[in-house]
Amino acid sequence: MSFVLKYKQLNEQRELPNENYTIKDLLNELELSPQTIVAKQNGELVIEDTVIENDDEIQLVQIIYGG
Repeated sequence: MSFVLKYKQLNEQRELPNENYTIKDLLNELELSPQTIVAKQNGELVIEDTVIENDDEIQLVQIIYGG
């Protein structure tokens, strides 16, 4: 079972390590902060507790903010 990860210039097929692998697990693995990333699953915005399914396309978008 696998999914496609798109982040910046990255566009790769990744294996799902387990059945309940979430967006939060992926962010932790990539050492990315959930406060600075928005996740899309198959084109729809999702929360970090969302489980990644087989053949999903996950796009991570860096949020730009400042004061």
